[in-house]
This record gives sequence, C-alpha cells and structure tokens, in this order.
Amino acid sequence: MVKPKDAEEAKALQRAQLLTAKPVLYVCNVDESEAATGNALSQRVFDKAASENAKAVVISAAIEAEIATLPTEEREAFLSDLGLHETGLNRMIHAGYELLGLITFFTAGPKEARAWTVHRGAKAPEAAGKIHTDFERGFIRAETIAYEDYLKCGGEAGARDAGKLRSEGKEYIVQDGDVLLFRFNV
Repeated sequence: MVKPKDAEEAKALQRAQLLTAKPVLYVCNVDESEAATGNALSQRVFDKAASENAKAVVISAAIEAEIATLPTEEREAFLSDLGLHETGLNRMIHAGYELLGLITFFTAGPKEARAWTVHRGAKAPEAAGKIHTDFERGFIRAETIAYEDYLKCGGEAGARDAGKLRSEGKEYIVQDGDVLLFRFNV
C-alpha cells in the first residue's frame, strides 16, 4: 500500500484510486492436512503480508468444496475433526472486513433480521442512514443491545427485561455486532 507524505498527497492518491493504494489480502490454498496450520510457503506469504501491512489467510479449496456439499448440521463436526474453528470463506470475510475497517450491526424485528455493514467508528445516525436516508435525517436515538446479550437473553424482550437494552444518542459509536432499533422522526 502506498504511504502518502502529507495530507495533500493523501487526497491526491485517494482521488487517483490507484490499485497500489488498495488494501491487499493474500489467500494461500494449501492441502487439506495443512488447512489448520499452513505450511512453509504460506508462512512466507504471511511474513510478506506483515511487511506490507496486508493480511493473509490459509484455506483449502478441497475442504471448502466438501463443506459446501455437507448438510449444515454436519459442518461444525467436520471442521472440528480437521482442527478448524471456521470455514476458510469465513476467515477470508473476517480478514477483508478488518482490512477495510468494516463492522457489522444487526436489525431484528418480528418478520426478519438483517445484517448491515458500516465503517469502524461510524456513529449511530450514519448507521441508521445505511438502512434509509430518512432514518439518518430524522435520527432521535438507537435502542442498542450487544450481540452476546441479545443471544443470551433470547432476543429483544429478554434483553429489555434483563436491563441489557441501552438508549444511545447521536454520538454513540456503533460496535461490531450491535443489535439496533432506530427511533426517528421525519
């Protein structure tokens, strides 16, 4: 990634949208037996990535193909047998989000739950604007539940009863995994 000398050069580089200024993610495809630990070649790629302020992940395309054919309930046991905690695709997604400075927040209602993506450091009104511009313009507050509390308490009602639902204002910085209900008036 290109390092600008000053703020003016940073603006010029941003306008130019150079490929060399984009974040880099290296993906190492290894044998099934090396999917959990990598190998000597993938270690060299990780070292190179670290020196470039980039990211690298190890996957096994053969394992990914096999996981895709398995029933959902068998996938976790299959991964565990291989010494893996998550799929290579999930590791790639996490690394990509980290490289790009992105986080996910959720909205959940009686009919559907959705995941939304914002940049790390986004304030609540900006997150509301990802759903609809009227939400950002008329933002009043965000009713917020941490993801773990949402799961542990069995949803919004349980979190509210347990005192885990917070009311946050315009300066609240959205955290990765927050479950949000936006209050707005347009």
